[in-house]
Amino acid sequence: MRLTRRRPLVVAVLFCALAVLAARPGDGDGSHAPGHGATSVSTEVARLYEEAAKATERYEAGREEAEKQRELAQQLEERLDDERQEATGLREDLGRIASSQYRDGGGLPLTAHLLLADDPDQLMRGQRVVQHAEVTLDQALGRSERAEARLARDEAKAAAAWEKLERRNEELAALQRDIEEKLETARWKLQGEADASVAAGSCRGAVRLDQPPVEYTTPWVAPVETYELSASYGSGGARWANRHTGQDFAVPIGTPVRAVGSGTVVKVSCGGAFGIEIVVAHPGGYYTQYAHLAAVAVDQGERVSPGQWIGQSGTSGNSTGPHLHFEVRVTPEMGSSVDPVPWLTGRGVPL
Repeated sequence: MRLTRRRPLVVAVLFCALAVLAARPGDGDGSHAPGHGATSVSTEVARLYEEAAKATERYEAGREEAEKQRELAQQLEERLDDERQEATGLREDLGRIASSQYRDGGGLPLTAHLLLADDPDQLMRGQRVVQHAEVTLDQALGRSERAEARLARDEAKAAAAWEKLERRNEELAALQRDIEEKLETARWKLQGEADASVAAGSCRGAVRLDQPPVEYTTPWVAPVETYELSASYGSGGARWANRHTGQDFAVPIGTPVRAVGSGTVVKVSCGGAFGIEIVVAHPGGYYTQYAHLAAVAVDQGERVSPGQWIGQSGTSGNSTGPHLHFEVRVTPEMGSSVDPVPWLTGRGVPL
């Protein structure tokens, strides 16, 4: 009877032990455990980054189209003013002809003029000239009025299209601002988690980002797509104990960082002056370093291709603001750097 009572208890204990073991982190969860950490924050930043870029593109395209419509409306308005001035001039010409006829003829009919004229042929020629001028001016006035009406319709359409585009652009601008606000919040949340990882000296692991649908036809690319160059190679200052060993790219937190060329990831680490960093070995004996990151998207030993997103920029480690620190080295370790700007320029990537 005791055995039958104790068996369910043993099974329950074993089940609980298995549950505890399953809930514990794996042996690889430490310095760099793939997939561990706030994957959702990194992917959210990447998604919002892409949405912000698309929203900006749509807004800029809308602004360009609105500017075209505005210029068209202005051109049509100017042409409309010209037509109105021409029509006014034609009406004045007709008025002068009518006044001249009245002064010369005194209101007498043409038959009376012929009977009283010294030279009837000359009078008839004069009358034909006047009549021809009247017809010509009348036709020109008709054409001008029709052109004026057509231009007025076209100008009204262009103005309406411009106003519609302006309203649409206001909506796009509001959408863009909303995305940027969400992105900024997500960026600093991501940076906060990066700072926690650096403080602990333990990377959160690779976050698999959806790669951009771009196939690069060149073997080398810049480490970020849109940037401003800040601190350059060899520059000095209180920020560094020695000369600056790389080229800094001023970019917001969460900006996708790209492998500049094909290679193998030989180092992914957190902590120290460089914060979160990646080192890639390239054929030919060169290495590239990407430092002060907020997140990584590759694991050590992984092969990468030109333009592949390998991480997200940040301001981890010894950093005074969001940027990417990029180095080119002849060994995987610091102290062997070369100037990255001419190095990239020589590979068809002028900065």
